[in-house]
Amino acid sequence: MDKVVRSAADAVADIPDNASLAVGGFGLCGIPSVLIQALLAKGVTGLDVASNNCGVDDWGLGMLLRERRIARMTSSYVGENKEFARQYLSGELEVELTPQGTLAERLRAGGAGIPAFYTRTGVGTQVADGGVPWRYDSEGNVSVASPPKEVREFDGLDYVLEHAIVCDFGLVRAWKGDRHGNLVFRDSAQNFNPLCAQAGRISIAEVEELVEPGELAPNEVHLPGIFIQRVVPLTAEQAADKRIERRTVRPKLEA
Repeated sequence: MDKVVRSAADAVADIPDNASLAVGGFGLCGIPSVLIQALLAKGVTGLDVASNNCGVDDWGLGMLLRERRIARMTSSYVGENKEFARQYLSGELEVELTPQGTLAERLRAGGAGIPAFYTRTGVGTQVADGGVPWRYDSEGNVSVASPPKEVREFDGLDYVLEHAIVCDFGLVRAWKGDRHGNLVFRDSAQNFNPLCAQAGRISIAEVEELVEPGELAPNEVHLPGIFIQRVVPLTAEQAADKRIERRTVRPKLEA
């Protein structure tokens, strides 16, 4: 039951080239930055990543992207990463843009063993009709476009069929975790991290504070350890190394 591994490098040692990854976090909040750096050092390439966004140019998944380690992204928002836009528009990166709530439910469904579901989101748009550019060629022409999706009527309303996401590995970051893999997330880090852990066949959690089994009250646990196969305890320095995606301050008020 003890799922603790010695280091992030050990935790990602069996992630191969061309693996699919579900990576938690929202913006730069709650991203598994230490596991991402271990992947970068390992040298894996050709990755197929599902994550709400792709970090920024010099942090998070943006570090893997910069080194051309990511072949395909399934994301909701990518606006803070200039290199992402450049690779996508130049035909170096395949991108499946997905509405944020739909992406969350696709990940949750994958973890729950639900192969697909119907949603109103995207009905009457290219999300349902097909034609959203997934990949461009070097001349700026669309070389791969999204296919049309099944649309079905329920109680007089149309719904589009969305398929679940299941990945080879899930990478997440938690505020607290015990040796059995039970996790507690803090504030907005709770949004995509539990879903990405559920969507991974093998899921790895880096935890800012490791506690012993029994120290977490059952009602505190956001994600039970059944979804986690490996736990990486962070050092104090690693836990404190957090970036802000965009810092905004107000002018100082006059006395």
